[in-house]
This record gives sequence, C-alpha cells and structure tokens, in this order.
Amino acid sequence: MSQIKVDTVESINGSVLIVFYTPGKCWQFRVISRTGGVFGEQKLYYSAEAALRTGLEWLRDER
Repeated sequence: MSQIKVDTVESINGSVLIVFYTPGKCWQFRVISRTGGVFGEQKLYYSAEAALRTGLEWLRDER
C-alpha cells in the first residue's frame, strides 16, 4: 500500500495546487489546470513549505 500524504490543496485562479509526500521521493507538488492537465517538476523538496513555496512561484511564472 502506498504511503502518500497530502499536505496542501489550494485553488488558485482556476488551477489546483497539491503538495504531497511519498516515501523515497520526499515532498513534491503538482498543478491541475482548469482543463484537467497535470503539471509539475520531478524535483524533491525536504519540507512541505519548500514544495508549497516553489509551487506557488511556478504558478505565478506560468501565467
């Protein structure tokens, strides 16, 4: 069974930002767009806060 932990789910300008933890892959983020596409980077973060901050910056830069 997978041990995924979801820390944050935020709706921002029609997109959804999700910050989650998986064993072996640390903290990550993904963005679900208004059209249903899933985007993000394969980078690892060592805290939920770092992944959230980067996800918010990523969303800001993608506009």
